[in-house]
Amino acid sequence: MAIRPMKASEVAKQVFNKAELFILDVRNEDDFQDWKIEGSNFSYLNIPYFELLDGVDEILEKLPAGKDILVVCAKEGSSIMVADMLSEKGIDVSYLEGGMKAWSEHLEPVKLGNLTDGGELYQFVRLGKGCLSYMAISNGEAAVIDATRMTDIYLKFAESKDAKIKHVFDTHLHADHISGGRLIAEATGAAYWLPPKDAEEVTFAYNRLEDGNEVTIGGTSMNIHSLYSPGHTIGSTSFVIEDSYLLTGDILFIDSIGRPDLAGLAEDWVGDLRESLYNRYKNLSNELIVLPAHFMMIDELNNDGSVAEKLGVLFEKNHGLNIENEAEFRKIVTENLPPQPNAFKEIRETNMGKITPDEVTQREMEIGPNRCAVR
Repeated sequence: MAIRPMKASEVAKQVFNKAELFILDVRNEDDFQDWKIEGSNFSYLNIPYFELLDGVDEILEKLPAGKDILVVCAKEGSSIMVADMLSEKGIDVSYLEGGMKAWSEHLEPVKLGNLTDGGELYQFVRLGKGCLSYMAISNGEAAVIDATRMTDIYLKFAESKDAKIKHVFDTHLHADHISGGRLIAEATGAAYWLPPKDAEEVTFAYNRLEDGNEVTIGGTSMNIHSLYSPGHTIGSTSFVIEDSYLLTGDILFIDSIGRPDLAGLAEDWVGDLRESLYNRYKNLSNELIVLPAHFMMIDELNNDGSVAEKLGVLFEKNHGLNIENEAEFRKIVTENLPPQPNAFKEIRETNMGKITPDEVTQREMEIGPNRCAVR
């Protein structure tokens, strides 16, 4: 039987459709345990490639009948070899084209809703990294928020919508992934906005994103209002779009809250985090749809693949918003932090413009899951 390459976009559709898929992951066990392709109806077998060099006979009985089987490795080479061996045994099997590298970089655009005067709002879901970015479009103009380094995807998407990118925003100085915001701005002539309190060490010019800034896209009533909301970083800034959507950056997630320690200042910033969540956000409408910059678990995806929920629902169900005692909040937040993101210091320096790693190095810096939330 011939083996078939499966693109990351096809796997993404399987995730969104909650389809069944059996994944044979041939990376090392530590790599698999740290980071894998997640789907609500996916099942897994992890056998390192080096254990299969003499053949696949010993794992044949562990493979399911009647299910799609996808072989996965880091860059695709090992998965092709294993898939070939399985095919020789008469098993219909696919391999992930480009491996986990391709999975990490795939973005899936999801339409969130319509804005005034024919405008639209899109969420770009990076399933392999848990990153979420956004594009608002109105009357031939667009704004991009929290872009990843895969800048061509945003440029081509805007072009497909006959829109010119006029503004690019980062809600904060990212530490878990490399921002594409500055490169998009340079490619399009757009204004690049960054919170000044996060930008004290940047090496490039930017527009100061401050509390109360209003930016209009497309000459319509589709306004983006900024809201200072520190805690994940000292400059973290949220956005309210058309009094309907609240883009929270890494301050508030669907199932958790942001971590305050990535600059080594957890004890200093935890108070800011509580102030943003328990006071600033409390003054907002419960009907606002929360759109975070990350998600932690596949269960946070809605049926349409989006990651979104009303603020009022999160105040009811998100544990991080329901810790009344401030001392307990401080203890929980500072003592339940996951490992820090891979190469987070280098990522911060890249986003400041201090270093310019090549593309291969940037990929390596981002490998692994995002770790922006309190557990």
